[in-house]
Parts: sequence; C-alpha cells; structure tokens
Amino acid sequence: MPLQYNDFARYLETSDILDFGYENSIEVTHLSYDLVCNAKDEIDFIKNAFEYVRDNIPHSADIDGKVVTCKASEVLKMREGICYAKSHLLAALLRCQLIPTGFCYQQLILNDEKAPYLILHGLNAVYIEKLDKWIRLDARGNKPGVCTQFSLDEEMLAFTVREEKGEKDIPIIFAKPDAHVIKALTESQSIDDLWANLPRALSI
Repeated sequence: MPLQYNDFARYLETSDILDFGYENSIEVTHLSYDLVCNAKDEIDFIKNAFEYVRDNIPHSADIDGKVVTCKASEVLKMREGICYAKSHLLAALLRCQLIPTGFCYQQLILNDEKAPYLILHGLNAVYIEKLDKWIRLDARGNKPGVCTQFSLDEEMLAFTVREEKGEKDIPIIFAKPDAHVIKALTESQSIDDLWANLPRALSI
C-alpha cells in the first residue's frame, strides 16, 4: 500500500491524540517499555503490543461500553474504545519505541439489516524493518465471527471487504488519524451519539 508521505519520520510523531512520551503520558510510555522489555526482538514486541491492545482493551460495542475514548492515554485509562481509538493506542505504543506506524481505513457496511450504509473502519499499518515492508494489523478485538491475528505473510483482519456490496479498502497508509474520525470521537457526548455519527468517508 502506498504511503501518504515518503518520510518515515512522519510515522513516528507524537500528538495530542498519540500522547506517548514522558512529557505526555507516563502510563502509555511505561506500558510500551514493559512490552518491549518482555519481547525477544522487535517483531516480538510488535506482536505483543498488537495482542495487548486487541485482547486487553475491549471494543466498546462488545461490552456495551459507556465511554467515548480517543487519545491513546484515554483508551488505556478507561480500558475501552472503538476501532479508531484502539488504533491510536497501538500506534502510540509502537511509535514510543521508534517503530513507524500509520493508519489505514476501510469503508464497510455497519450492519446489513439494521444499518445498511457504509462507515469507516480503522486499523494500523506497521513497518517491519527486518523485512523492509509494511503490514496491516487490526486490533479491533476478537469475538464470534471476528478473528484478527498477527501475521507477517497473510493479512488476518477483522472484516473481509465485500466489493460487490460497495465496500472497499482505502489504499493509503496515513501518518495521522483522519480528521473526520477525530471529530466523531471528540464531539460525541455519549456512545449512542457516537454510533449515530460514525464517519462515513475520509476527510481528504
């Protein structure tokens, strides 16, 4: 997949949303270092970070969540988030260890029967230096019918894109979370409000 920017430094930046580093979030930074200290190598750390976010931060829809989170530190503190928010935490954990990490999106039907319209689904792309390639990882969280895994060879994402229904991959690795995503997460006053205002397209 093409990069939004050829400069890898853009995929290492901190921000108000990706708030890692001791000047921003001690908790996110400590977790990143705990994970890297318990890893055999860089690839093992990436796998551990992915599985931590996938398995230890429930998707809000799976637990009837009540809190809207956006910043990496909020996701970690509140222990919940939707796909976009979880991708922010994973990016922060990886970028803290200087691993280039970006954001990818898919347009998927929210619910075939109850909400048959397209919304954005968010996931990450991570650079594997040893292999000199980017891979996509989807930390949405597993449930019946959804099984995401860490894989260097074959993508194992949460959802299969059904092009015949108008769904599609957006073939760009972005350096920052999309502005429509951030707007939805930061302006929604409740989970119900967020469900009603999920972004349907990218801002650019």
